Amino acid sequence: MKLLSPLIALFQALFLILWLVFWIIVSGLAALVTLNGELPLMMARRFWAPMHWHITGSPLLVEPLPDVDWSKPHIYLMNHQSAFDIPVAFAVIPVNIRFLAKHVLKRIPFLGWYMAGTGMIFVNRSDRREALRSLKRAGERIRGGSNILVFPEGTRSKDGRILPFKKGSFVLAVEAGVPIIPMAIEGTRGMLPPGGIRLRRHPIRVKVGQPITTAGRKSPEREALMNEVRGIIIQLHRDIGGEGGVPQDEAGRSETPA
Repeated sequence: MKLLSPLIALFQALFLILWLVFWIIVSGLAALVTLNGELPLMMARRFWAPMHWHITGSPLLVEPLPDVDWSKPHIYLMNHQSAFDIPVAFAVIPVNIRFLAKHVLKRIPFLGWYMAGTGMIFVNRSDRREALRSLKRAGERIRGGSNILVFPEGTRSKDGRILPFKKGSFVLAVEAGVPIIPMAIEGTRGMLPPGGIRLRRHPIRVKVGQPITTAGRKSPEREALMNEVRGIIIQLHRDIGGEGGVPQDEAGRSETPA
């Protein structure tokens, strides 16, 4: 059985890569035929995303969703544990979402093409001025009706605890003036441990919180908003078996806005 484990892990990794390429090609062709940029995102939610936990037999356990008007745009903020957080978010949120992503992902064949074609927002965190321009573009897209997902920690947590938040997503929220929906995820780190490629069967739990209004909030209130939202996400995380988070100042605050 020990000899089979690396082979199984290799098969799973190769299959998911091919699965990604297949659905990027299919959704790209569908978008060309229908001239509907939303169709590839719908296909990601319904077809591409679920395979990521089905392939290991991992159960996805989602707490009942709050009473939300899903037809209106929102900014979704979720803690970040693993690359698998993205397909889970695609499947759990009942509307098409776009997300803020590191600019280096744009260079990856197939994945970068898909992300650019579906209107994802790329952020260069090493360039503050360019990052602010990216946030402004994201705000315009949200006001136009798009839903945006952001991982406010800016990176994956290595121990599962929620890291300090960066301010960029709250700059975006105040500028866009749309509600924030806080989310917590637990278990994807156990399914795909940091630094590894071997997938494991592990329960994934998600809880979505009530919307938090940003209308009327001013720029000086961004830090208070950040602390409010972070506290809610930490509590949501504990509600689904997570450890919560480290103090906001424990790791220092980044000077980059996203």
